[in-house]
Order: sequence, then C-alpha cells, then structure tokens
Amino acid sequence: MDFKKRAAELVSKMTLAEKMSQMQFESPAIERLGIPEYCWWNEALHGVARSGTATVFPQSIAMAASFNDRLMYKVATAISDEVRAKYNQYRKLNGTKIYEGLTCWSPNINIFRDPRWGRGHETYGEDPLLTAKMGTAFVKGLQGNDKIYRKTDATLKHYAVHSGPEWLRHSFDAHVSETDFYETYLYAFEYCIKHAKPAAVMGAYNRVYGEPCCGSPFLLQKILRKKLGFKGYVVSDCGAICDFHLHHKVTENEAQSAALAVKSGCDLNCGDAYKWLKVAVAEGLVKEKDITKCVERLMYTRLKLGMFDKECKYNDIPYSVICSKKHKKLNLEMARESIVLLKNNGILPLKKNTNVAVVGPNADDKSVLLANYNGTPDDYYTLLRGIQSVCKGDVLYARGSHVFEDESTWRYSEHPLREAIITAGYSDVIIMCMGINPSIEGEESTHRGFKGDRDEIELPAVQYKLFDELKKLGKPIIFVNVSGSCVGLAHADKNADAVIQCFYPGALGGIALADVIFGNVSPCGRLPVTFYEKTSDLPDFEDYSMKGRTYRFFEGQPVYRFGHGLTYANIKEEWIDDYTVKLTNPSDVDTGYSVLRYEDKTKRKLLDFKKVQLKGNSSITVQFTPGK
Repeated sequence: MDFKKRAAELVSKMTLAEKMSQMQFESPAIERLGIPEYCWWNEALHGVARSGTATVFPQSIAMAASFNDRLMYKVATAISDEVRAKYNQYRKLNGTKIYEGLTCWSPNINIFRDPRWGRGHETYGEDPLLTAKMGTAFVKGLQGNDKIYRKTDATLKHYAVHSGPEWLRHSFDAHVSETDFYETYLYAFEYCIKHAKPAAVMGAYNRVYGEPCCGSPFLLQKILRKKLGFKGYVVSDCGAICDFHLHHKVTENEAQSAALAVKSGCDLNCGDAYKWLKVAVAEGLVKEKDITKCVERLMYTRLKLGMFDKECKYNDIPYSVICSKKHKKLNLEMARESIVLLKNNGILPLKKNTNVAVVGPNADDKSVLLANYNGTPDDYYTLLRGIQSVCKGDVLYARGSHVFEDESTWRYSEHPLREAIITAGYSDVIIMCMGINPSIEGEESTHRGFKGDRDEIELPAVQYKLFDELKKLGKPIIFVNVSGSCVGLAHADKNADAVIQCFYPGALGGIALADVIFGNVSPCGRLPVTFYEKTSDLPDFEDYSMKGRTYRFFEGQPVYRFGHGLTYANIKEEWIDDYTVKLTNPSDVDTGYSVLRYEDKTKRKLLDFKKVQLKGNSSITVQFTPGK
C-alpha cells in the first residue's frame, strides 16, 4: 500500500487555502475530500494524558530507574493500546478534539543536565545511552509492529539542546561545543531515529547557534534530515514560531516567522503562526511547493495511521483495555522496579507486624503519584494507603509539615509538627515521606506565574525541622524521598536508618513502595541521575557546557552516584571479559538486578545495561553484544 503516492494524490486535490489549514494542529475538515477534522495534539508521556480515565504509569524518570528497556516497551505498548481504544470511540463523535488523537507528543528525550530544571522528571535522566535505549523502547511500543499501519505516532522532543532554565526558554540561545552537541545533546535523537524510526520530532523553543529550533536550516535540514536520516514530520512546540519575532527577534512579524519555519522544514504548527501563511505567500516569503511538501508528509502519517481505512487492524482495539487488569499488573511491576534503595543499615525489609508511624507531607498526596502530563486513574494508592494495605501492624499517620511552608508562623494555622511527635511516639519505626512535588518542579506556565524550576536542591527548611525533631525520639527512621529529580540527601543519609528514592511512581506507587519496605519484593531500581550534596556543587544553570555536570563530568563527591541502587541480596559481579559477567546471589532472596556495563573502571561512560532476575542461592552469566 503506497501511502506516499496516496498522500501526494490527496494533496494535489487541495486548494492552497486547504493545504495551509492542514498545517495547523487543529486541522479543519475538508468534507469534499472525505477528510475529517483532526487535532494533532495528544500526550502519552507515561499514560494517556488529559483525556479522562487511563492507566497512569510511573513518571518517565521513574521508569528510567528500572533500567529495564524490555519492560519499557511493554508499558508503551499498553499506553498505545489505550490511546487507540480512546481514539476508536472519539472518532465516532464526528472528528477528534484535543487529546483524542493518535499523534502523541512523547517521549521527552532531552538530557537532564541540571537537577534544578523543572521538566527533568519528564526525561529518562542524565545519561545519553540510558535515554536513547529507553526512548527507543518507548517509541517502538507506541508505534506498534504492524508492517502496514502504525498504531500511534511517537514524537521525539524537544529538539534540540533544551533543558532549562524554563523562564528563558522562549529567548535563550544555546551555544555548546561540538563535542557536547553531538555526544550529549544529540545522541539520543540520533539513536532513536536509527533504531526506532519515530514518526515525528518536535522542535524546541530556544535557539541553537543563533537559529530558533523550529526555524533552523542547520538543525532541521542539515542535521535532522540529512545527517540523521529522519523521514517523518516536524511539529513546533506550542507558540514557538511566534517566539521568532516576539522574543528571539530574528523576524519582524507572524508572516515572516511562519515563512521561516516552513522553509526550514517545520511541517505542523502548534500555535497560531501558520494562520499567517496566506500573507506570507502573498508577500512572496514562501512558495506553494514548500507548503505542499509539508502537507504531503502530514497526510502520509494520517494514512499510515489508518485514519481513512476500515481495514486497519488497530481499529478493533476495544475500550475495555482502559485500566484493564493486565495494564494494572504491568503498572505495579514497573512501579516496583522504579524504586531505588539508597541506604539500608539492615532495618529493611520490615516485618509486616511492625507498628509504624507514617509521617510527612508526601505520605497522602495524590499529586506525587501522577506527576505531570498525566491521565486520571480509576483507582490509586498514595504512599500511606499502600502501607496501610500491606502492613499488618498498627499504622498511624501524621502530615507533620507543609511540603515547603512553615505553618507555625501562621497565626490561625494548625501545628502539624506537634501531632507528628505524638504520633511517632506510639510507633516502633517511623516512615518519613518527604521531598517535593509537581507544584515545585514542572513546566513553565505563564498563566499560573509558575517558572517551573527550583533555585536550590536542598529540602525545604520546614522538612529538616520535622526530621530533626523526630530523630530526637530515638526511633528507627526510614526516609522516603519523593521527587522527580535530585534532592540533597546528605542529612538523611547520615541520620536515617534507611533511605529510599521514590520517583513519582504512578497510580499504584503506594503499593509498590509498601511491597519494597515490607519485603514482598526486593528493590532493584538504580539512579538515572546523580544525587549531589548541595546546590553549590552545581555549575551556572544557564551554562549549557557539560563540564562539571552529571556523573560523566562531575569532579566532586556526590551523596549517591548515577547507577547506585541496593537490593536485599548481596549480588556479586565477576567480569570475565569486556562483554561477559557472572552474577552470584549468595542470599535466599530472589531479586531483579540491572547490570551496567561501563567503558572502563572509572565508570564515566555507560555503554550498555541489562535487567535480569536472580533466584536466591544461584548464579547466572550475562552476555553483552560485542561491539556495543
């Protein structure tokens, strides 16, 4: 079935005005050609987002902590099933609206170079290889494996050299060395394009080497299409093309901006800039042949998705897959593998009959399960609720503090610290659920006045106060840090009996955490980012040089290194040669285990990884593919 030929024939029947209308993300119907209206904007970062009920998997950074790209593929397959199931029903209601289509603006494969960046939890961490392999698995799962039709479209974003600060993203000009550009910022894009053939790429807001990403002949033509061999379509980030004249000042008005984007190779506009294409054509700024080329790519993908064909196999995916038992089982599996045990003096796992006090602002907060770009789960377990469902002893709860504000300074406020002290006094062990939440780290939003980024990585002062007061009770403390990024954990590492990193873990995150704490499963996650000690360890946030950043270039001593993660088994690694390792589990504990293969003993460059399962009192040999 020649979709390219069909697309060319379809576009040849369109008027110029009709062609231009199809380049806007809210594409109107062309009834005379049998083309229904279609909104290109959908989100599927860790589940179908903003479209009602859906399975909410752990946030991307959490799934990266699993170091399990095979499981990532299964998750993405489940997500694409739910995207299709919803689309199959929405299309019956006379076209699709926003968040109802098949073109998913995911995954985010930017490198998480600085923990202050608010959107870092949308990524797969700081390492190019980990990002590339997890991104590739996600794209393959999202797009399906049918030889004729694509199940959904995956969109690599944000291209390129884009990772904060959020408040500068509309005007920032990134100048980086050639080495950093190709080996860090471009690596995952190149890898994913080569190994997964994503349908789309989204241009970023910022400039690179003086050219705005969505209007850069260098990025979109010389690099993306010629060097990387990308064959799909390019979509702008929302409002990015208007940034050309409003903030970057490389054009003077909307028509000039629209023309620059089209001529550079940006096919689809999220925003309003392409409404000015008619003026751009009239003024001779862009030719119809340039527009035709863009629309042919867009019509090709709609045909490839089977939007106009009854025989597309994916049209039969039923609505019953939404939040199905199969998807929930998969969700819990990924949530368990995303939890990272950072410290354990032997207190874990706890016996199920232990009397515990669950304390902290994140203990019963639904938002830390869902992160951002999320759907609505039909059921969910906060950390508190998960612990209550597994623990057989008494479970007492006290919020303890606000996540960042000191309520004791408010005249008419309650005093949650005092309640926490009383509650903890009745327990055998204190489980402290601390950290930050998506209201503190996230995407810049002008309508909320929310800049998205953090100024510092230290815990809010009110949480240190809570911890120190409970420490005085002399009871064992299990410190659970909940965040989508690095938080300074030196104080917890020194003073707590166990430290757990729980990235935003999805709708069933509370059960997963409880399963780890009480030994139903052995923890097996590893850190996809470096956990620095303090903010002063970090370079200037606005400096895009990789010097002093991530485990590859940081010269200081982190609290927890990239790749760190403990299990309840004492796994021994014996490397036989560069590609072969013998793993021995001398304990009685069954556990998952991620083997990380580095370039050399300095562990400054990750070359590959594999997730395996080890039975208690057993050994296995893991073979990596030579040449990788």
